[in-house]
Amino acid sequence: MQPGHNATGPKSAEFFARAGKVFGDGTTRVTIEKDPIPRYIANGEGAYVTDVDGRRFLDLNGNFTTLIHGHGFKPVADAVAHQINSGSCFANPTEHELALAELICGRVPAIDWLRFVNTGTEAVLFAVKAARAYTGRPAIAKIEGAYHGACDWVEVSQSSTADNWGDPTEPASVPYYRGTPASVLDEVVTLRFNDVEGCRRLLAKNAHRLAAIIIDPTPSRAGLVVPDPEFVEAINTTAREFGILIIADEVLNFRQGYEGASARHGFTPDLITLGKIIGGGLPIGAIGGSREVMSVFGRGEKRPPLPQGGTFSANPLSMVAGLAAMKALDHAAFEHLENLGTRLRHRFASDIARHDAPFTVTGVGSLFRIHPKRLAPRDFREAAMTAVEATVINQLTRIYASEGIIIPNGAAACLSTPMTDADIDHVGDVFADFLSSHQQIYESLAV
Repeated sequence: MQPGHNATGPKSAEFFARAGKVFGDGTTRVTIEKDPIPRYIANGEGAYVTDVDGRRFLDLNGNFTTLIHGHGFKPVADAVAHQINSGSCFANPTEHELALAELICGRVPAIDWLRFVNTGTEAVLFAVKAARAYTGRPAIAKIEGAYHGACDWVEVSQSSTADNWGDPTEPASVPYYRGTPASVLDEVVTLRFNDVEGCRRLLAKNAHRLAAIIIDPTPSRAGLVVPDPEFVEAINTTAREFGILIIADEVLNFRQGYEGASARHGFTPDLITLGKIIGGGLPIGAIGGSREVMSVFGRGEKRPPLPQGGTFSANPLSMVAGLAAMKALDHAAFEHLENLGTRLRHRFASDIARHDAPFTVTGVGSLFRIHPKRLAPRDFREAAMTAVEATVINQLTRIYASEGIIIPNGAAACLSTPMTDADIDHVGDVFADFLSSHQQIYESLAV
């Protein structure tokens, strides 16, 4: 007999015990969720995954928003299977990198040239380097609470709290990990999302040393909040006025539309970083932008202003997988995702209003996040959860798991193209039942 969806699966428990002997905390990624142990997955098909104990789940994680076509997408699987027999990687370029680059450059208005790397983190790292090489300035500005991968400067104030985030008009630069050099903190100016006047003032004050502002158009970890038009205009005009480059980090949010998130919301970036969906489920990253700025990577000279390489950059497996995935992301696919996301967010909002429950929902396109708050947050500080709020959301995700649905612990989730109206109804029905049958879980939230 299979264990219930919320029970500790015996095979997962066995694997986790083995993992404790080779991984310090039993996993090799800090992002793996444990409650109290992780579920080990055996396979995935379409919008669903099956764990090693035979339990089937609707997957609203999608490997952290990567799998926009779900699991085992046949065009990707066929392309990778064909390519692996022809070679997994070479020291030479292949036609496949040209095809994927041509597709992306043809689709995204702000990208004339691009470079492929292996991860979103690597893309952001080289985008920051490119901004420094182009401007000759050392510092960057970033949004408080926003996630941009694992390099020192963009990790600053990624996980600040009410205990250390400082003055609301001039946020502190807070280290992410113990041992962060003080010089890193000195080279980062922290801004609040949707703070129009603060953005203008702090960018102007530090303009002489700022190479770039890096911004996720809809920062997921900072609340999955949509930017106010006035904030977008403030970023665009102030950066232009002072010669500060705009780096749009769309590693996660490129999935917002056919041309990406910057085009959707009105940002005018000099550089864009991509990853996740452009690799079709395989490792990938990319830096793109105007010819002028991207020229720091070289125009044929022996040693360009910014050298960039990588053993597995533009490897043919990632290139063919990404090309197959991106070709399938046509206007009809994005319209389908948009309709699913709009339908689900409206369903959530309707049920919340009907029960007068202390929740709100943010998100756009195929992304959503449930907040245990009566007012929708506008930035990271407003989205930050108290201990009580975090407990409520944890209980909600457990209830979802008991109904065969995986939602990340922070209740920020994504949809995929194989999902149907029936899948959306299932997600909505579970939340509606939570609101009507589990008031004791959320009655502790402030009114």
